[in-house]
Amino acid sequence: MRVLLSESEISERVKALGRQLSDEYSGRPLTILGVLTGSIVLLADLIRATSVPLRVALIQAASYRGAETTPGRLTINQSLVPDLRGRDVVILDDIFDTGNTMVGLYQAVRGFQPASVRSAVLLWKTARTEVDLEPDYFGFRIPDEFVVGYGLDFNDDFRHLPYVGVMEDEDLKHALAKPQDG
Repeated sequence: MRVLLSESEISERVKALGRQLSDEYSGRPLTILGVLTGSIVLLADLIRATSVPLRVALIQAASYRGAETTPGRLTINQSLVPDLRGRDVVILDDIFDTGNTMVGLYQAVRGFQPASVRSAVLLWKTARTEVDLEPDYFGFRIPDEFVVGYGLDFNDDFRHLPYVGVMEDEDLKHALAKPQDG
């Protein structure tokens, strides 16, 4: 697997995003809404990199299934979302690919009547964007390659990697041949 973004590059950029959010939301009621499951690693690191009081909430959205490497139909589970009325909300996701997931999340979150809604992602595949929306905050623009690590998965594996790597064809074949736990 080829390393696209090293652990240290990610760490430095997440700290910078934390400082930016701290500056922009100082004195405001901030909720960071992490998108399950890919944003968990980023969420943990980002909230430690902020210096403002905030709430953490979770929402579940999925467009990839199992061993798929291209997005399918979006499903959103809002059952974990607390009251967001009057709060500034930053939707935090691991990757902005086509943008369709974020558009769906914006629509769902607006139904909770927040004061504002913005988005933050670690990775932005600018070449694949299909919507008239851009992330408000992002860590890195990346090429159109299938990536894993730092919360991103393939067939529910590789989330634990401390870096972002590109899965080559041989990596995909090996991962598909490996028996799954469970």
